[in-house]
Amino acid sequence: MVKGSARASTIAEQINGGRLGLTAADRKLSAALMADYPVAGLASISDFARAAGVSTPSVLRFAKRLGFSGFPAFQQALRGEVSAQLQNPVEKPEQWSSKAPRGHILNTLADAAMDNLGTSLRHIDHHAFDEISHLLGDEARGIHVIGGRITGHLAGYLHTHLQMARSRVGLVPAPESHWPQYLLEIAGGDVLVVFDVRRYDARVQEFAASARQRGAKIVLITDQWMSPVSRLAAQTLVLRMEVPSGWDSNVVTLFVVEAMVAAVVNQNWKATRGRIREIDKYLEGGRRGR
Repeated sequence: MVKGSARASTIAEQINGGRLGLTAADRKLSAALMADYPVAGLASISDFARAAGVSTPSVLRFAKRLGFSGFPAFQQALRGEVSAQLQNPVEKPEQWSSKAPRGHILNTLADAAMDNLGTSLRHIDHHAFDEISHLLGDEARGIHVIGGRITGHLAGYLHTHLQMARSRVGLVPAPESHWPQYLLEIAGGDVLVVFDVRRYDARVQEFAASARQRGAKIVLITDQWMSPVSRLAAQTLVLRMEVPSGWDSNVVTLFVVEAMVAAVVNQNWKATRGRIREIDKYLEGGRRGR
């Protein structure tokens, strides 16, 4: 496990961090695990090896490369992650009450948010981030954004800023009854950015699966326990969100969204600057007409 962080890294974070120096067999096991995370790793060692097309000793070496004493310890960690995924927000304050440091809620939340940001940045693969930014900045691709009940606001924030920077950016609205016509707007090669965090939204997962069938590339922004959408995604950003509160925090997610927007703007600054000037011209004209 990663040393020096306040909270242990999930297995998904370690794999997605890209710093483990994985062998060819390790990469096959990683792919098999991430395709059905974390369920694939909870099978027997022989079944897990068979699913990845490697030998049983390769599974043992993989577990040790991740920092575990053996396969049972690896599975125990996965079971702990499943338990954390299923945790109800109502139960969270009871968990934190005995562990949170003394002090004002502003300080305890700030400490947790800063820890989340540092841990997330240590595990983000910057090559994956750059690939996502390239996809979002590619004017040949339509961009579509969708979120859940809480993350829908983050999806809207990303949509608003990307729409200022480039054309062909759409936000899938909250009412599910409107989704079929928005799905029809998705063409092969387009990008669907999905926000999905624990207590994962089955409706969002179904929309992502349909978009992928239409040829879209899925970009997922999720938490350390990994939304099931990860098995559909071309790129996934795994972020830390847990704080001493009844709700998970969106501070790190908002930071990453703003970083992506900044990367897209820098990538196409000349075109973006012209677009923003045109938008401002229309806005100024509207104000004068009132």
